[in-house]
Amino acid sequence: MKRSKPPLLLMASLAMLGATGTQASSHREAPFITSRPKVDASDFYMFRSYETGRDGYVTLIANYQPLQDAYGGPNYFFMDTQALYEIHIDNTGSGVEGLTYQFRFQDKRAGLAVTAGGKSIPVPLTNIGPITATDMSAQNVVESYTLTLVTGDRRHGTAQPIVDASTGSTSFSKPLDNIGNKSIPNYPDYANTFIHTITIPGCSTPGKVFVGQRMDGFVVNLGETFDLVNIKYPVEELAPVGVNARNSQPNSLADKNVTSLALEIPIACLTAGADPVIGGWTTASVRQAGVLNSTPESDKSEAGVGAKTSPTGPFIAGGPWVQVSRLGAPLVNEAVIGLPDKDRFNASKPKDDAQFVDYVTNPSLPILLQALFGSAGVVAPNVYPRADLVQVFLTGVPGLNQPAHVTPAELLRLNTSTPVTPIATQNDLGVIGGDVAGFPNGRRPIDDVVDVALRAEMGVLLSPMDGSATDPDPKSDASRKLHYTDGAEPNPANYLTVFPYLMTPIPGSPNGATK
Repeated sequence: MKRSKPPLLLMASLAMLGATGTQASSHREAPFITSRPKVDASDFYMFRSYETGRDGYVTLIANYQPLQDAYGGPNYFFMDTQALYEIHIDNTGSGVEGLTYQFRFQDKRAGLAVTAGGKSIPVPLTNIGPITATDMSAQNVVESYTLTLVTGDRRHGTAQPIVDASTGSTSFSKPLDNIGNKSIPNYPDYANTFIHTITIPGCSTPGKVFVGQRMDGFVVNLGETFDLVNIKYPVEELAPVGVNARNSQPNSLADKNVTSLALEIPIACLTAGADPVIGGWTTASVRQAGVLNSTPESDKSEAGVGAKTSPTGPFIAGGPWVQVSRLGAPLVNEAVIGLPDKDRFNASKPKDDAQFVDYVTNPSLPILLQALFGSAGVVAPNVYPRADLVQVFLTGVPGLNQPAHVTPAELLRLNTSTPVTPIATQNDLGVIGGDVAGFPNGRRPIDDVVDVALRAEMGVLLSPMDGSATDPDPKSDASRKLHYTDGAEPNPANYLTVFPYLMTPIPGSPNGATK
């Protein structure tokens, strides 16, 4: 039975984590962003903190620069000093930011050199000796950042600096990437010294911030998925007795790192009025224009090495900010939005998501999965438009995470009044696994959004499934009950139980000092 078409804005946009199912959350998901990896957002997490004694806070984590190989030196994965990274909060259900946390990065070169044959020669490395939190004399490049809170419109609202609660400084230090165990002997302790307590304008309780490299917490069987879903057991019911199909395939990101922008903010400083539901997303923007800036001959040093460089660097950027990356709910642009619109989605705002409506209400993934696995009983739901996905992933679910006054928009929604599920009893399938503190009610690092998305896309939310007169599609009942999976399951041991929750990054060299 087909349902009547809901109003255009009700079906609004693409959003859901739904038509996704099987891809990295947002890794190299659009043509343009592949040319700008420093501003490529890979994952966005938003959840009520479950560290002991911190349940009065919400943790926000925006990951950038995906697919980092730990050995990616000598320059590693510094952030773009000419980009604007932002985390937005909608606390009115309007699809428009009410609060924006802006990150701007700076780097300083120490100019370390060695004497070779009586000449001072600049070194080509990021460090020339071991680094500790108290001794950075061997560090050749130092990164820092500023953090600004904008209330109202991100470009025209009221901007106020967030400061270090201990020092009053508006500049925050950032750790080096995990070069290896000889360069940074105890990376966990070293990185922890870069967790800063922050004073937030208008907020009586301090929060926390950490920016630095982390082990990628997203779990997905990426290579086999892109190979026409070349997965041995794409459905749990197809696996032999005794085989855990959800843990039968490799996690393609198990050896990758990311750069995390992590905030922990008091709940009372995020919500507005009596409504406990907030929406969140992250964006990155670059300047509208840019030119290469070659060093003039007159600026070259007569010594031949250690040439002077332009104070503006090899690239000059100017003009207004232009958004080039956007991520709220996982997997949307990667697996929902069609190829012609991927760059446009990355440049768009949640309030304008009605323009992508057909990708949500008439998703392509179920049709593709039926074509690939129809002989195994996979049947695409024949229900259009998919109002079930609209409610769950665009407007929020009534009684779970729907704002009191909602404009459908693609963002991650969290009910901050939902009690925290202790780490030991968290279910990685979130709400469909009986854990209402998990995805899509926000998103925790442990949540297996790929499997949840697959099952949602294939109709687990369409009910009833009993062949009755109210059954929306009896022919797909059996298929909708199947437990779809990409075969890669999160391991709780791979996450921290305290802020910033994502694990210490993989080192570029596992060997310690040999002499």
